[in-house]
Amino acid sequence: KTNPKGFPAYVIIIQSEVTPTFSMASLELSEETNGIPPEIPLISSKSAEDGNQVPSQGSGGACVGAARASEPSMPAYYFVKWITWKEKKTAIITQSENGPCPLIAIMNILLLRWKVKLPAQTEVVTTEELMAHLGECVLSIKPRERAEGMELNFQQNMSDAMAVLPKLSTGLDVNVRFTGVSDFEYTPECIVFDLLDIPLYHGWLVDPQSPEVVSAVGKLSYNQLVEKIIEFKHSTDTSQVSEGLIAEQFLESTATQLSYHGLCELNTTAKEGELSGFFRNNHFSTMIKHKGHLYLLVTDQGFLQEESVVWESLHNVEGDGNFCDSDFRLCHPSQKPTGASQPSAQQQQQMQIDQDYLVAMSLQQQQGDAPGPMSDLELARQLQQEEYQQPQTQQHQPSAGQVLPVFPSEGNSCA
Repeated sequence: KTNPKGFPAYVIIIQSEVTPTFSMASLELSEETNGIPPEIPLISSKSAEDGNQVPSQGSGGACVGAARASEPSMPAYYFVKWITWKEKKTAIITQSENGPCPLIAIMNILLLRWKVKLPAQTEVVTTEELMAHLGECVLSIKPRERAEGMELNFQQNMSDAMAVLPKLSTGLDVNVRFTGVSDFEYTPECIVFDLLDIPLYHGWLVDPQSPEVVSAVGKLSYNQLVEKIIEFKHSTDTSQVSEGLIAEQFLESTATQLSYHGLCELNTTAKEGELSGFFRNNHFSTMIKHKGHLYLLVTDQGFLQEESVVWESLHNVEGDGNFCDSDFRLCHPSQKPTGASQPSAQQQQQMQIDQDYLVAMSLQQQQGDAPGPMSDLELARQLQQEEYQQPQTQQHQPSAGQVLPVFPSEGNSCA
C-alpha cells in the first residue's frame, strides 16, 4: 500500500515465542508423584519481558525469575543513562522490573570498556539495537591461536555463541556449583561470556569451616543438590535423612544466594579494576573491584536522573549496600520515596550499622590507602555480629515480609 504522500506503507506481523520461566525449584512432592522427584528446572535468570513500550521511570531493577509467561508484545525500549566514567562521557543501559538482565549486564560491561559506543545524546535504545552491537562485538573477535584444531574449535564456539545471542534478551539458564565463585555447570550460554572475556561469578558457597555441610553438599550443582534432598528426605536410611536435612538447611540459610564465605572468596578472586558479571537471586549484574571493595553497577531505572548514583557497594549478604558515584565516592540519592513512614526500630538500627560502615569507608578513602582485601568484609561481619547481639533480634523471629524457600514435609501437595 501507499499512504497519501506516496510513501510505501508496510504491515509487519511479529510472532513471539512464549517460554515459561522459573526461579528456585520447590522441593514439594505431590501425592500423584508417588515419591518420584518431579523435573527440577535450572536456576534461571529468565525474565518475562513486559515488552514494554517506553517504560515508565521508577520501576524496580530486579530481574524476576518467576514462573510466568509474557504476552506477545512490541519490541522493548530501554532508557540510556549518561555518566562520567574515567573522565569520559559513557552510556549505560538501565532496566525496568522485567528487563533482560543478561543482555543488559553484558552490554554495560562492553560500554564501560568502550568496546561499544552509543551516539551522543542517545536517550533510548531498543533490544534490536543492543543485539546488533553485541553481534558486532562477537564477530570482531579473533582466535588467539592459529593452530588448526584451535581455530576449528573457535569457529564452533562462534557459531554456538551466535545461536545463543537471542536468548540473552529473555534470560539464561545457569546452574551454580557451591565449590567456587566461578564454578558453574557448563551450558552453551556460557560461551558468550568466554568469547567476550567477561568473568562470571557468584557468591553462593559452602563455608569450609562447616564440615557437615561440606560433606552434605559436596561438589554438587544446585540442581543435583535439590534432587539429593528430595531423595534423601524420603529415604529409610536415617543417616541419609540427616544428610538431606543438613543440605536443606544450607539452602534455607543462604536463601539470598550469597554467603559470607562466598563474599570473601569473591573479594579474593576478583581482580582489581576488573569488570565482571555477577549472578545472584536469579539476576545478572555488572560488578567491579575498586581498591579492595566490590561494587555493583546501579541499573535501576528509578535512578535514571540521578547522575551521581552509579555504583552500589557489595559488603554484606543482605543486599543493602551504599551508593557511590562514578569515582566511588559515597553519595546519597536526592529522590525519596513518596509517602514514606517513619522508620521502625529495626530499620533505625540497620541505618546506624550502615552509617558506621560509611564512616569507616570514608576514613579509608580520605587516607588514600587501598584497604586490604579482607578489611571491608571483616568490618561488615563485625557490624553484622553486633546487630545480631542486640536484644531485639535474639528471639530469631522472622519479619512479616521475610520470605524463605519452602521445604514442605512429606505428603504435602505441590503448589
